Amino acid sequence: MKTQAQLIAKFGNPEINRLPFENKWMKVWIVPADIRKAIPAMPQKIYLNKLIEAPLDKTLRRLIALGLHEEIKTWDGCFNIRKKRGSGGISAHAFGIAVDLNAATNPFRGSVTWSAQFLKVWRDIGWICGADWSAASRDGMHFQWEGF
Repeated sequence: MKTQAQLIAKFGNPEINRLPFENKWMKVWIVPADIRKAIPAMPQKIYLNKLIEAPLDKTLRRLIALGLHEEIKTWDGCFNIRKKRGSGGISAHAFGIAVDLNAATNPFRGSVTWSAQFLKVWRDIGWICGADWSAASRDGMHFQWEGF
């Protein structure tokens, strides 16, 4: 997993220089209608780091192709400049490279309800799954792009 220093080196610090960060790295992704039809929880638009648009699209399409998309019940966000829960570091959400899904049923430090196949799709495409973290920091809702 990328360290905070690596993320700041790549993107700059969105807490300090939000406008330059957003101008360079962020975009509005219009979620394709076929994805929204298959996954009703998906919003029409997602404000995200431009580097995750293609892998997120690929991941969602693979989940749909395998029939695993039905596990997604809620979209719970992407970009949010904030600290990590449980630490003082900057959240991956502050860089727009993480998404949260099914937060109510996969809470921070709680149980993980995703199937093994669902998580494998994310991992195989290059995402880190918060479901894999230790019990003290487990975050089953969290999927973070690491492929840059």
